[in-house]
Amino acid sequence: MSTDPTAVGEIDTTLFITVSGPPGCGATTLCEQLADAMGCPYVSGGDIFREIAEDRGMNLNQLTAQADSSEEIDRAIDQRLQQIAEKWGTANKPFILESRLAGWLAGERADLRIWLDAPEDVRADRIEGRIETEAEMRVREVSEAGRYQSYYAIDIDDREFYDLSINTARWSKRGVFELVRAALEEYDPEIDEGAFSTPAVDP
Repeated sequence: MSTDPTAVGEIDTTLFITVSGPPGCGATTLCEQLADAMGCPYVSGGDIFREIAEDRGMNLNQLTAQADSSEEIDRAIDQRLQQIAEKWGTANKPFILESRLAGWLAGERADLRIWLDAPEDVRADRIEGRIETEAEMRVREVSEAGRYQSYYAIDIDDREFYDLSINTARWSKRGVFELVRAALEEYDPEIDEGAFSTPAVDP
């Protein structure tokens, strides 16, 4: 057995997984661990958002402000994520899609939808030192929630269709990974009686 507390063993699966949650929830850490264990790629909506900001010579606040005043930014990101979900949803290969709306955008294509969260003060401590400040994090959360409701009639607090919802403040990074690993390894499609349905999203 490995003595490295961060080491993760392989997971033999072909599941398409979505990971969602607010800033500082631990999504990036979990996705990196899962991608390593599953031997698969993952795509992050945050990375796409940052790429667009860089392409336009803007910082995150500036692009967020533009997204507040125009649907074009959000819809471009969401269309791209949905196209990725459509591709991997039929590939029968392991894949991870991460964004606040990943579970919604992937819809019935996703095999397992995960929501991560933690108390706001914990999440604020986690993003300390990042480019985005605590105040900016809070502004972005409120801004995004309003846009999701306006564009798609999505209530981001509606988590009924998620298969797993984890408070990542209660376990270590390794512990969160092990919870998800157990769900993946114990999943048997032959005894799966069905996921909650996901309303269709049309970016």
